[in-house]
Amino acid sequence: MSTVHNPPFAKNYSVEMLQVDHGRGVELWDAGGKRYLDLGAGIAVNALGYGRKDLARIASRQMRKLIHISNLYATAPSIECASTLIRVTSDINSFAAVQFGNSGTEANEAALKYARLYARAKRGPGHHKILALGNGFHGRTMGALSATPTKKYSEPFEPLVPGMDSVPFNDPDALEAAVDESFAAVIVEVVQGEGGLRVMEPGFAERLNEVCAKHDVILIADEIQTGLGRTGRLFGSSLVGLSPDIMNFSKPLAGGLPLSATMIPAKVNDLLHPGDHGTTFGGGPVTTAVANHVVKTISDPAFMARVAERSMQFTGLLDELVTAKSEIAERRGVGMLQGLVVEADDPKARVAAIMAACAEKGVLLLRSSSNVVRMAPPLILGQTDLERGIEVLASVME
Repeated sequence: MSTVHNPPFAKNYSVEMLQVDHGRGVELWDAGGKRYLDLGAGIAVNALGYGRKDLARIASRQMRKLIHISNLYATAPSIECASTLIRVTSDINSFAAVQFGNSGTEANEAALKYARLYARAKRGPGHHKILALGNGFHGRTMGALSATPTKKYSEPFEPLVPGMDSVPFNDPDALEAAVDESFAAVIVEVVQGEGGLRVMEPGFAERLNEVCAKHDVILIADEIQTGLGRTGRLFGSSLVGLSPDIMNFSKPLAGGLPLSATMIPAKVNDLLHPGDHGTTFGGGPVTTAVANHVVKTISDPAFMARVAERSMQFTGLLDELVTAKSEIAERRGVGMLQGLVVEADDPKARVAAIMAACAEKGVLLLRSSSNVVRMAPPLILGQTDLERGIEVLASVME
């Protein structure tokens, strides 16, 4: 393995990192030429895999025309991409507009701001509280971090933005007891990507819809990790019957380039005025040109049918592994976002050891929470590569 020690990065990253050189399909090569099967996809970003000539051609063609112009102006790619996003999300809600950004946390920041703006306009000052769900994760900027009720992320940066509260995940009674008209929004994940890969129950989604509608509270679906095919459905909300007012996604949106989208309804959009929110780089012509192609590719029914088929195979292989390996407590997740809960005296160390051993054998994995081996491979993963990855994982577990 080709690793770099003490790279010139901030110390919030590892002091020893694998140095990756290039990729093709679902595989990566490090700087020394060693090949890896990537079951992490750049943390669920590279849904269409690596070395895509179609994406490179689109980006190159647009870069020769115009790289950046800011949001003082419109471009054909940004208009077309926004129109495509409104069309493909129409089964979730009749979204009126798109707020582009650069990252998932920016998308969540925009959603939280818009929810507070809506509540203030409709009910006046004081109706600004935000409710999140236990073990959720919504980003690293101060607003999104404040809506992330996990101390390991937030404690070093306190005091946080005030007006935040939380209830346990999948607890409809606690939800109903907590929410009233003092809240501006409830922000949720369908699958808790960083919080252990727990999946929202349909009954809880139904209560969320009812409670938020009853109090005119904006329901925000954070689909940063579950949007665009990752769950075996185009959007995770449809998997559980969630009806969000605002929906955010980012990771796979522009094929590895930084772009996010906050989908907003007319009742929010009609309250906005120039200058209420903005972004210098979000929605640029290069990223939106690529994103438009990515979204059209993933939303094609034939592509999604293949993802759904591979998801069933993935689930079946992991369920077999749970039965075969005593150190696996359970499988969590759905679709192409799956995890195995590891039981050990020191589960965090054991997960790290499993990931390191798999990397030595040429398979790259992720972690979720402290005790879950997470897999979020490119959506183009074939059956042979899937089986190879699971075989390697099985070989390093007890």
